[in-house]
Amino acid sequence: MSNTETRAEWYDCLATHTDDPEQIQVIEPKDVALGPADALKVRRTLPSLRRSFVGAWCFADHYGPETGVCMDVPPHPHTGLQTVSWLFSGEIEHRDSGGVHAMVRPGEMNLMTSGYGIAHSEVSTPEREVLHGVQLWVALPEAEKDLVREFQHHVPDPVDADGVRARVFIGSLAGSDSPVHTQTSLLGAEVILDPGASWEVPVDAGFEHGVLVDTGCVDFDGVRLDHTVLGVRDAGLDHLRLTNPTDAPARVMLLGGEPFDEGIVMWWNFIGRSHEDIVRMRAEWNSESDDRFGRVAGYRGAVPRLTAPPLPPDLRLKRRFRRGRQ
Repeated sequence: MSNTETRAEWYDCLATHTDDPEQIQVIEPKDVALGPADALKVRRTLPSLRRSFVGAWCFADHYGPETGVCMDVPPHPHTGLQTVSWLFSGEIEHRDSGGVHAMVRPGEMNLMTSGYGIAHSEVSTPEREVLHGVQLWVALPEAEKDLVREFQHHVPDPVDADGVRARVFIGSLAGSDSPVHTQTSLLGAEVILDPGASWEVPVDAGFEHGVLVDTGCVDFDGVRLDHTVLGVRDAGLDHLRLTNPTDAPARVMLLGGEPFDEGIVMWWNFIGRSHEDIVRMRAEWNSESDDRFGRVAGYRGAVPRLTAPPLPPDLRLKRRFRRGRQ
């Protein structure tokens, strides 16, 4: 899933960081409809008014469980980023202009690198009625923002430890190493905690860490995080503690990475480094340029492709940094 909003809103994000690794920043989600009123609704925690990144993770949409809601996203562009798709239930058909035709299924990670430019479509399949998952983006560093298109698929084995089950799809955690390669050091894992379970696990002290609660609630280093909330901790500690204080299982997405100190301009489905970058990318996409984005074969929706919305009038897009805009 991508940002299919037809009216791109503008926010002057002043990201805040505590410089205290023991303090947890709690971010409530923003509800977003991906299209018309009957379209799939998502809960967006990144970017927010309070924080732009967790490591190089720069976008987090959390959706479902939804029954009978079809995801049908026509071909649309991406630049300067990697998309990471992870499902808890359901199935999504992926097609892209790199010639990849693949399925997104529960417990299987699909990572698509846009680099210089890619187009893709996403359609949920009728075989699985309930749709539930997350869509994540990773910002590419400037030196590698124009990478060639690439697609990676990985099915992580579960790691079991005293009432906790983790699937590490990016990076390393609890003795599990993912073969997926990224341009910055990252961590991505699904973690399920049994009722009453506690887990203290070693992590990279140089990483920021975020915990997005999918089901139930958890205590993250002693701070209560309710359903759909993202808790974030700055770098500095070499372990984290997760506790399920309830009598039902809790599931979270654990995200981490080295602090991303570059500035980016993120607008609609593009990541660039300047207002002019976005203007140029938008014009190339809307003019149906094949040089940058290519074509998606096999998509059969009512709308052949999405059109990039108008840019904010009389306003220059500014770079977003870890600590606000400059």
